[in-house]
Amino acid sequence: MTSAPLAARLQIPSGPLFFPVTAFGPDGSVDLDVYRAHVRRGIEAGAAAVFACCGTGEFHALTPEEFQACVAAAVEEAAGRVPVVAGAGYGTALAVRYAKLAEEAGADGLLAMPPYLVVAGREGLVRHYAKIADATSLDVIVYQRDNAVFTPETVVKLARHPRIFGLKDGVGDLDLMQRIISAVRQELPGQEFLYFNGLPTAELTGLAYRGIGVTLYSSAVFCFAPEIALAFHKALNSGDDATADRLIDGFYRPLVELRNQGRGYAVSLVKAGVRLRGLDVGEVRPPLHEPAGDHVKRLAELIERGYALLEDNA
Repeated sequence: MTSAPLAARLQIPSGPLFFPVTAFGPDGSVDLDVYRAHVRRGIEAGAAAVFACCGTGEFHALTPEEFQACVAAAVEEAAGRVPVVAGAGYGTALAVRYAKLAEEAGADGLLAMPPYLVVAGREGLVRHYAKIADATSLDVIVYQRDNAVFTPETVVKLARHPRIFGLKDGVGDLDLMQRIISAVRQELPGQEFLYFNGLPTAELTGLAYRGIGVTLYSSAVFCFAPEIALAFHKALNSGDDATADRLIDGFYRPLVELRNQGRGYAVSLVKAGVRLRGLDVGEVRPPLHEPAGDHVKRLAELIERGYALLEDNA
């Protein structure tokens, strides 16, 4: 049995899944007031869930104390209106610690990120994620990417755990994803198990993932241009492929091409976008770096173009 409450809430296609950036002040410390404002704006704009302190939120750069404070702030801003899922990662011992901190902060679930550094085999990975899931009463989504890429058989094993109810894919291998979905469906008939497109700028591949039945996705664009993200989400879920194609061609594809100009831009370019839209969330922490000035200028032009596309479609 999977834990239905969070799974059921995330299945409702009411809006994109919001992965807020973490706000830092001029001295580099976490700015909880600005972070709260960012989370609040996202919820009010129509986010279906808040994924706090995950990849876009620079989980890797936060201390445990900062992590817990941010998760607690997100929970308070959500006030039960939408679920809050917190990141958890590093080695097993630290991942368990972060899971417990998230539970204490009031999170509804966990996004379990790949273990730090090592490339582990199937048995070790299953043990790692089981330890995280066993550590709290929270529902868990496992994040497939980098050094944690699973065989279909491994995902079936993970899905048997009573608190692991979803897989977020950051690899982009549709052949593998189709085989995973098929294996879980066949081996665990009737069990609710969710799949998420977790690629950077997931909208670009949204139509392809929809083709294999995966419609849930993380939207970094929602951080700085929620109206564009919402328009795409509506088009994707209503079958309005003409609008989806127009936004892909005029906004998302150029955005991905710009994102690919720098390492770490999947985070730092998003943060620049939030600043361009009037909320000073500060810079990224090392080892990430800020986008080049001409890239920020190009981003501003793309955001303007994206909103113009919405007006043309009105």
